[in-house]
Amino acid sequence: MRIIFMGSPDFAVPTLQALVDAAHEVVCVYTQPPRPGGRRGKELTRTPVHRRADDLGIEVRHPKSLKSAEEQEAFAALESDMAVVAAYGLILPQAILDAPKHGCLNVHASILPRWRGAAPIHRAVMAGDPVTGVTIMQMEAGLDTGPMLTMARTPIEDKTTGELTEELAEIGAQLMVGTLIDIEMLHPLEQDDAEATYAAKIDKAEARIDWARPAEDVVRHVHGLSPFPGAWFELDGQRVKLLRAEIAEGEGAPGEVIDDRLAIACGEGAIRPVELQRAGKPKMDLDTFLRGNAVSKGSVLG
Repeated sequence: MRIIFMGSPDFAVPTLQALVDAAHEVVCVYTQPPRPGGRRGKELTRTPVHRRADDLGIEVRHPKSLKSAEEQEAFAALESDMAVVAAYGLILPQAILDAPKHGCLNVHASILPRWRGAAPIHRAVMAGDPVTGVTIMQMEAGLDTGPMLTMARTPIEDKTTGELTEELAEIGAQLMVGTLIDIEMLHPLEQDDAEATYAAKIDKAEARIDWARPAEDVVRHVHGLSPFPGAWFELDGQRVKLLRAEIAEGEGAPGEVIDDRLAIACGEGAIRPVELQRAGKPKMDLDTFLRGNAVSKGSVLG
């Protein structure tokens, strides 16, 4: 097929690569514009998809919007059979959705209709879902409301959002390639709007750990926000990110350190950090952290 690929972050890269490896003709890649980054924020940084497309020798376009007639005409002029979308980051106007011969397919990182929206992986982990997955859906004007073509599932267990994102990216890539092979035999399934939940974008204000919550909730909160933006607490007036945690034995007042290896009491039960990160420092395991940051039993964390 002649395919237009639309994606931006690391999650989308395996799908782009899989389409090329499957001998589809990716005629153009659309991605988010380069943004200030690098040293002191002065250099413009290309998205991971942009970098991979450059390596593959594929034309890259990065408009700030697709609403203008000029952009829509340029998109239609590619005469594609299909557009494949994976975490692109822009709303697609109806004219864009209608331009490819066979429409637009989206790689969505949830089991739809659960967790429509911007942060499906984070929300699934934070909610304590036992299973998540990838859905390939036909795109329409609504937010992740289109008919579903194929689906794959994977257990969440104690995985962080970062680990799940990598896993689902690979699952989604292979699922998309298989979907394109079987596209003419598949029967789209409409979503049940009554079962839909919305995965709101993660707000950094959510990241502060609330020790009054039950220990299981705190662990899910930590894993759901790892590695970004990172759940955090205060120690000696400075933020410490908690990137992985586990349930610990014991109890106490919320936020109280209840043993010599940083078990922390919650509203119910307790947790123990497994991986932590101070501002400007690399992440470290608990033993390494404690060697440089003595936290005495009985301390109360902010």
